[in-house]
Amino acid sequence: MRIISICPSNTELVAYLGLTSSLVGVDDFSDWPKEIEELPRLGPDLNINMDRLQALEPDLVLASLSVPGMEKNIERLDERGIRYHIFNPNSLDEIADDLLKLGELTGFEERAKQIVAHFRNVIEEYKGISRTVTEKPSLYWEWWPKPAFTPGGENWLTEISELAGAENCFADEDVASVQTDWETIRKREPDHICLVWVGVRKQKVNPKILDKRPDWDQMKAMQMNHVHVLEEPYFCRPSPRLLIGLQKIASIIHPDDYPVYEDEEDPLLKMSKGLA
Repeated sequence: MRIISICPSNTELVAYLGLTSSLVGVDDFSDWPKEIEELPRLGPDLNINMDRLQALEPDLVLASLSVPGMEKNIERLDERGIRYHIFNPNSLDEIADDLLKLGELTGFEERAKQIVAHFRNVIEEYKGISRTVTEKPSLYWEWWPKPAFTPGGENWLTEISELAGAENCFADEDVASVQTDWETIRKREPDHICLVWVGVRKQKVNPKILDKRPDWDQMKAMQMNHVHVLEEPYFCRPSPRLLIGLQKIASIIHPDDYPVYEDEEDPLLKMSKGLA
């Protein structure tokens, strides 16, 4: 099967099922796993070059509505009669469902079931640890600095926060993404500030810009140096790599309660390679 992925999270879903060799093209922002480096690039995920995509004669194109603005690409796929499937997850359960659906679409249902079982086992493990944590600090997740965007209650980062023995300070907003402002954030007084700007590499994020925000120097997270610049792919993309993010943030917030985070190959990916 010839598969094209037009956003990074879908490319990662394909990798977790051990089907990277079936990819014949990806969007410009897909950057993992390393096996995709030489694949044809079809443009930024919001403006895919449909002529180049069609020339690759895909059997299936994987699109996503978790990327705002992707609708334009989907309309163009419809116009050309190209077969596609849309993923639009907001929760860890929905990501698991997407893995199962991709297994169904590609004929690898059993492999998908095994990967999902392991995925859910990790979640249950962290859920069990979180129940033993007595102090649950609040986290402010910054997706974008100006205007400020942060995940609301209907997003996987609220789940990740809870599994890590903490709380998303915007969990009371019943939406996936919240546009807010610096003063509102300051008044919520989060215990930790987590900077994960969408589409921006960790090395490009400068936490010193927080010092320029009015009265932020008075926030306890700033005074306690609880500001964390984190890897965007581990927190902003709806794929199983979120579990790496979970392991990392849990070990930062509660180092005495959770396993030590080790920066090594993802064990879930190792498992999928063993099934290939």
